[in-house]
Amino acid sequence: MIVLGIETSCDETGVAVYDSERGLLGDALFSQIGLHAKYGGVVPELASRDHVRKLLPMVNQAIEKSGINKKDISGVAYTSGPGLVGALLVGATAGRCLAWTWGVPAIGIHHMEGHLLAPMLEADPPAFPFLALLVSGGHTLLVEVGAIGDYRVLGDSIDDAVGEAFDKTATLLGLSYPGGPALAALALGGNADRFTFPRPMTNRPGLDFSFSGLKTFAMNTWRESEQTDQERADIARAFEDAVVDTMVIKCRRALVQTGLQTLVIAGGVGANVRLRERLGELMRQQGGRVCYPRPAFCTDNGAMIAYAGYRRLQAGQHESLSIKVVPRWSLEELPGLDTER
Repeated sequence: MIVLGIETSCDETGVAVYDSERGLLGDALFSQIGLHAKYGGVVPELASRDHVRKLLPMVNQAIEKSGINKKDISGVAYTSGPGLVGALLVGATAGRCLAWTWGVPAIGIHHMEGHLLAPMLEADPPAFPFLALLVSGGHTLLVEVGAIGDYRVLGDSIDDAVGEAFDKTATLLGLSYPGGPALAALALGGNADRFTFPRPMTNRPGLDFSFSGLKTFAMNTWRESEQTDQERADIARAFEDAVVDTMVIKCRRALVQTGLQTLVIAGGVGANVRLRERLGELMRQQGGRVCYPRPAFCTDNGAMIAYAGYRRLQAGQHESLSIKVVPRWSLEELPGLDTER
């Protein structure tokens, strides 16, 4: 089965072709960072318009890179939520229409399920069941994964997602957009002993996250400092250390609670080097295994949507001719797969 995957949930246009026999055949990705940088964040209307301009040429590009013909495609998968409604509609409309034109089934994919399954694209994928930490600009989730479609959300962010907190803290420190990578780079030169930030919601039971207070703590610390370049780096380091420590503590709790021995880290913040180091150390201590997608597949991409689409299309799931997007959508609402097929 050969599946075309389309991702347009926010500010990246991603297209990929996945073959169930040969794996990923080709992909194309365009980031809108340059478009939104001068505004300090994503402008939804601009994002949607840029998807319209870029998507179909990128579909042709990905198919050409794959060395296949359009008639070889067995199905089309597209992100139908969660995300920006206008951006989602661009991908859903194009994907559903292409599938109808080619006479193949189409399937709408949950964006976070795409991230969750991204490590399956690697040479040594994790086996079910596992614990997943999904960390991106819009989501911070701890999920117990029994199988595809068998998801139990153990912890969620009650305010800012971790990626949002990184970006907002970077902005108050005067860093360029996108702020997360810029803050992590600045933190490399910071003194870890200069400031100590709180580890939010770690002194109480539970697995939920909260980063808005940490962002405020960073802002107050910056305002009360002499605002030198070194203090900027020290605050970035203290902030990153607090975020990473918080996620490590929550992951350790979730592993104990579930008894699982495999941890999957996915989403854009999953590319953070310090987070990878600390969670790798945690899993070595636990005698377990940690799995990541390659850095290129941590951010939004078409490959993860193509793979998730293949698994659901193979199980006989598909959409009607209607075009539907779901800007807010819980992972726990997804159906499981028919394992008898």
